[in-house]
Amino acid sequence: MFQGAVQLNLDSKGRLAIPARYRDMLLAHCAGNMVLTADPVDACLLFYPQPEWPAIREKLLKLSTLDPKIRALQRRVIGYAEDLVIDSAGRVLISPSLRSYAALDKRVMLIGQGNKFELWDEARWQTQQEASLSFMSGGLPPELEGFSL
Repeated sequence: MFQGAVQLNLDSKGRLAIPARYRDMLLAHCAGNMVLTADPVDACLLFYPQPEWPAIREKLLKLSTLDPKIRALQRRVIGYAEDLVIDSAGRVLISPSLRSYAALDKRVMLIGQGNKFELWDEARWQTQQEASLSFMSGGLPPELEGFSL
């Protein structure tokens, strides 16, 4: 559903204008209701249309809390989760705690990932992209051997 990378700016209050091409889809799919949370692996944020979120939350909550790694994952993803609504100007407000988690300042990248978006600080996104190029040159994981586009 969501694909592509777009460079955007946060305003001084931490608001992000959702590009029109995504905003129209989000308004149709979820009436502009979104869930924003911390990515458990990378220093970025995950934007989910609200209908996608309950299944993800339930998967996480069904995992055993006896494992400290699972508890840490639950705390990060569920603990940081916030409900957002696209306002009449097509913006969402990113809370200070989530902006701090992902080190978001002004320039950000919104990356479509099928059923969700990733939101990155632009400089961190560039660093991650450079690192992924060197990672790919070191060989592919077995799951990707023979995979072609």
